[in-house]
Amino acid sequence: MPHIPRCMSTQHPDNVQIPFFASDAELQGEDEVQEAYYVFSHLGCDEQMWDYEGKEVDNFVVKKLLSTYEPFFRQVLLGEHVFITPRVPNPAIEKTEAKILLETLGSIPRSYDAALLFNPESPPPIFEVILPMTVSAADINRIYNYYVYFVAAKDTQKIPGDTITIGEWLGSFRPQRINVIPLFEGVEHLLNAAKVVEEFLRDKDLPYQRVFLARSDPAMNSGLISTILANKIALYQLDQLSQQLGIELYPILGMGSAPFRGNLKPTSVERIAQEFPSVQTFTIQSAFKYDYPPLEVVAAIQKLKAIPRSRASEIDQERSLSIMQKTTQAYREQVTQLAPLISTLAKYVPRRRKRKSHSGLFGYFRNVSGIQLPRAIAFTCTLYSLGIPPELLGLHVLTHEEIEFLRQTIVNFEVDLAEALQYVDLDNPYLPSRICQAVERLQIAYQPNQEHLRLSREITEALRHNHLERLGELILRAASLRRFLG
Repeated sequence: MPHIPRCMSTQHPDNVQIPFFASDAELQGEDEVQEAYYVFSHLGCDEQMWDYEGKEVDNFVVKKLLSTYEPFFRQVLLGEHVFITPRVPNPAIEKTEAKILLETLGSIPRSYDAALLFNPESPPPIFEVILPMTVSAADINRIYNYYVYFVAAKDTQKIPGDTITIGEWLGSFRPQRINVIPLFEGVEHLLNAAKVVEEFLRDKDLPYQRVFLARSDPAMNSGLISTILANKIALYQLDQLSQQLGIELYPILGMGSAPFRGNLKPTSVERIAQEFPSVQTFTIQSAFKYDYPPLEVVAAIQKLKAIPRSRASEIDQERSLSIMQKTTQAYREQVTQLAPLISTLAKYVPRRRKRKSHSGLFGYFRNVSGIQLPRAIAFTCTLYSLGIPPELLGLHVLTHEEIEFLRQTIVNFEVDLAEALQYVDLDNPYLPSRICQAVERLQIAYQPNQEHLRLSREITEALRHNHLERLGELILRAASLRRFLG
């Protein structure tokens, strides 16, 4: 069995502070190549997601890493000790980006050629890709089979009228097979993840399979409680499937620093590992990497890597689904009320990566009542900036008995909400009417952050009186207190 990474650095732009190596506030191009080296060599991450989805990206990352940082990669092998894992566009959803998938898959053998020139004993530096917004086994199979039959198969194919194979002409096309990691993003797709994976594996003899579960986009679509419960159900079902099939399934969980997006930060790694014990790989997003002192980040990553993985926690699925249904509906009703405000304020959220925009309710793949909202990080940032932590939306429909069930099911239920509550402004004129009722019913002790409260009120007043020139500065100052943008 190969080494399966524990800490996947990602390019999610949720950081407030700008990395010391960045040439601009918005990371791109050469900065991201340097970032990959930094997270491997200094922070201790063992994987870097290389994100082709919704952004310009450097297609020569392997060649540049090996040529620029030769001493390090002589000792630490790409593809064996540390890993570059592309996240590719999903052609079923992102039609305008579809052919980037073919370019990315076609570049995998070229990256291997670069690695072999560097070290004739090198393993394939890239042999896995992440497919976002997976909904079916057919989505995964198309990429798996395209690579086998249309990329690697060039080795033995001949050009019509010629006598040599393409492999003899251009050199070998390796690796011969790649792994496709499905990323499940909507709550309904999280709940169906085990069935899709089972269908994909049915006709394959694979030693293991990685499965990526989203935490950020489903929270934006369906709210905090529905997403956590969906993650827990999916993890339990995948654990059961692994035992049934006798194949190791290694879950990846995508988590940001905001409680709404996962609450994974250097100060919380132990309790997050306790909440999701069967997860093999956790995402280390930009706020984790850049909004804390480097030594603290290194220590946290080492601690997370040292915590052993264990079996998934069992969960009452029927009761969870009942709670998910009612909180999702309530959450969406409150988000609908706030949508115009969110869209107005999101324009002033500072950008940290060069990314292309996309919209829909609430993210990539939904359009309900025609509402359009920004990406999850900007969405989260706007609500925190106003003193309306998104974690609280939809919670007013919970009964005392349901709250008690959540306390027993979600290990960090009170801790996560207490961290969010320190940024609430219960006197905010834009606050949905029943949030105060939800806060009272939860009975969670929390300590208000007075400086953040003052900034939230300045932001609110600036919006009310159309004094928009200082919004960017105020949003950034509030984010600095939280140690995450959104």
